[in-house]
Amino acid sequence: MFDRYQISVVLARVLTTGVIMSIEKNEHELQALERHLRQLTRRAHVALFNSVTGALHGGLWGRGIVEGERARAFAPSEAERRFMKWLGITCEEVESEPDYAVVSVGWDDLSEFCRGDSTSAGPPALVVDLTPLGFGPCAALATDNEAVWKRAERLKIFGAFDLRTMWTQEEAEPGLEPAAQFNYRLSPLVAACASMALLSGGTL
Repeated sequence: MFDRYQISVVLARVLTTGVIMSIEKNEHELQALERHLRQLTRRAHVALFNSVTGALHGGLWGRGIVEGERARAFAPSEAERRFMKWLGITCEEVESEPDYAVVSVGWDDLSEFCRGDSTSAGPPALVVDLTPLGFGPCAALATDNEAVWKRAERLKIFGAFDLRTMWTQEEAEPGLEPAAQFNYRLSPLVAACASMALLSGGTL
């Protein structure tokens, strides 16, 4: 765990920027956390969310799994089942080739996660829940599929592509199916603290 001085340095750094609730794609703390998670999960793309259900929603939407369809999962939790039921998606438990997987990261398993033992292989949509670290709701979707990542980004308020064209109301990528936007954007404060924990590798 971290002492008060270490946490205060991180918080002071973020507060000094004046950006507390980011709508900017180029926000540095978000970029740093994305970079750390790409390295740790060995996935080419990472989308950050302010909840594990947001990241799960991004993974399902990214893979084109929508209302009326089925999502394959290995040992899904009751919370996952309830959330997918709310989305109108049937959760089907399977023993192989799931559509997604959820990895929960707390202080007890932070070292294992940072070694890559639990993320080196797996389904095309990997949901990483960092909320158990205790800094606030925080999760990510990691994937090697660029199309999945792009679709997941569209779920967030002023997502990566909407932000560039929000004033002109022009579509940045006409071939990318639009999505209803949710308030899924992650706070830079939480992102900075999560990055600090990942950089420690669970050794502090």
